[in-house]
Amino acid sequence: MNPFTCHTGKVAGLNRSNIDTDQIIPKQFLKRIERSGFGQFLFFDWRYNQDGTSNPEFELNYPENEGATILVANENFGCGSSREHAPWALMDYGFKAIVAPSFADIFHQNCLKNGVLPITLAAEDIQYLLEQSQKAEYECTIDLGEQVIKDNQGFQRRFEINNHWKNMLLNGWDEIDYTLSFGSAITAYENR
Repeated sequence: MNPFTCHTGKVAGLNRSNIDTDQIIPKQFLKRIERSGFGQFLFFDWRYNQDGTSNPEFELNYPENEGATILVANENFGCGSSREHAPWALMDYGFKAIVAPSFADIFHQNCLKNGVLPITLAAEDIQYLLEQSQKAEYECTIDLGEQVIKDNQGFQRRFEINNHWKNMLLNGWDEIDYTLSFGSAITAYENR
């Protein structure tokens, strides 16, 4: 994984609650075994009409949201089944962070394990970000080391993250990398 230290990116707003993993990545696209290639299917049933054309009414299809790397949504994001493909699809599409008032627990963990930063903020902060995201080229900066998200209009909020996961993201480690960081202790144990 790539380290997540500080990221500045365009913000896209998805003013919906209880977005479940079957909407994030519908079940018919779960046949792939690699972690890449899922971005094209992200929010498939909302992004595309039944004839396969792009749905101009879906938020991520708005021209101002093209190239967004920070997604803001409402409460209980990632509810439903515990498919790891959901953060894979978000990451493959280009999102580095998801900001919401709450996340489903398993989805939250799957994001952290796959290098997508889930940020929990108060509902009024989410409302502000959703409103600002409607403006073309609205950007935020996320500094994981300082645990701060801010924009250039005076908005700045601190967010909480477990120290273990913060360290994992800052280093770009998955659980295997973390285990290997104890290589000398493992070798010493094996030698004993």
